[in-house]
Amino acid sequence: MQKKLKLWDAIMLVMGSMIGSGIFIVSADMMRNLGSGYWMIIVWVITGIMTVAAAISYGELSALFPKAGGQYTYLTEIFGKKMGFLYGWGLFTVIQTGTIAAVAMAFGKFTAYLIPWFNDVAPIFQSGEFKITWIQILAIAVIILLTYINTRGVESGKLLQNLFTGSKIIALLGLIAAGFILVDVSHLAENFQQGFSGFNNIEKNANGDFLKLGWKSIDGITLMGGIAAAMVGSVFSSVAWESVTFVSGEIENPRKNVVKAMILGTSSVMLLYIAVNFVYLNALDRDAISFAANDRVAVEASQNIFGSAGTVIIAALVMVSTFGCNNGLILAGSRVFQTMAKDGLFFKSAIQNNKNEVPSNALWMQGIWASLLCLSGQYGNLLDMISFVIVLFYMITVFGVIYLRVKQPNLDRPYKAWLYPITPLIYLLIGSVFCILLLIYKSEYTWPGFLIVLLGLPIYYLINRKKDAS
Repeated sequence: MQKKLKLWDAIMLVMGSMIGSGIFIVSADMMRNLGSGYWMIIVWVITGIMTVAAAISYGELSALFPKAGGQYTYLTEIFGKKMGFLYGWGLFTVIQTGTIAAVAMAFGKFTAYLIPWFNDVAPIFQSGEFKITWIQILAIAVIILLTYINTRGVESGKLLQNLFTGSKIIALLGLIAAGFILVDVSHLAENFQQGFSGFNNIEKNANGDFLKLGWKSIDGITLMGGIAAAMVGSVFSSVAWESVTFVSGEIENPRKNVVKAMILGTSSVMLLYIAVNFVYLNALDRDAISFAANDRVAVEASQNIFGSAGTVIIAALVMVSTFGCNNGLILAGSRVFQTMAKDGLFFKSAIQNNKNEVPSNALWMQGIWASLLCLSGQYGNLLDMISFVIVLFYMITVFGVIYLRVKQPNLDRPYKAWLYPITPLIYLLIGSVFCILLLIYKSEYTWPGFLIVLLGLPIYYLINRKKDAS
């Protein structure tokens, strides 16, 4: 692998992969679960602490194993090939490809705001509940285009990433400034007046619409369930920063630059996210956030800020954001599958680099599966189910920092996690509470995703039996 990515490129990859469509949507569901401006900001702060703590911890592993594959490589080196394969299996089947599909579909749906034809035209094919729409075709076209661009070399992917990430950061900063300068009536004080007790008793009617039944204080147990449910959205919006570790083999001085990129990138994005949520709380009252049409709270806020032009502004911003996000995900994910193939745990053809020194076969395999997930229409459900597993793998990887410190204390560590062992323990504590609460209160988000990953076990044993037989 050629070292064509500098520190700035790595930071742009971290930030671009994190900022997709989630920040423009998830706050509506979070407010329905929380009902208080205080708790919404607290949940984002908890998610921020959790994310940055993980990035700091991963830094130690990135300096120890500065090569392609990132998290897959760390898990394999520390816990063995079986654990590495289960992560890689989950990454290919749902985590990376499902995220690519969801982000591409978000691009398509917000394009339909600007070009209503995509919403109005009849489906290409429909049989019962299953249908293929032009929005899905547009999403697949974006995946194919970005996959093709990345087969042209890492320089092509890098330039696109820097351009789109830089554009959406500037646009978000503009939205934040306008959200406080141009709003006629501030709802900030109103949204914080419930203090720490403003939770909801919202229900759905037969049509699936939310009913405004008022708000009430609730007991501590329901509070914990509400926080866990709300964190599904904030955590989903804050993942994929580890994508930069997947391309460690192509980053200049990876022992230093990967950790710098993760810490600077995650910290910057989480500060942006918290600021954007203050904009929502300033521009909209609690009901307007909770019951935003199709959960598009950014659209509602933008209309209050910019007037009738708000929808167009946010649609354009989300299109830029999702396009750049998917470029980063597509660029990085393929490197994991190439590394797995070199270990004999993925299709052999994924090993080969093309004339542009990039794993084109792995790129196309990833792109084709993500496109099929777009057609299936199940990417959203899969991602809901896999959120638990994503955090679980983060926890296992962070635990690997402590495990290696105990088992191999004399390893040469060019970078040591700040405030060890406090930093990894913070992540493990918050992550454990999150996972336990989901298991208790939102089991539909846990067991299905866990089972998807466990399905990789018989495949792993089948692959190894074939190796032994040969």
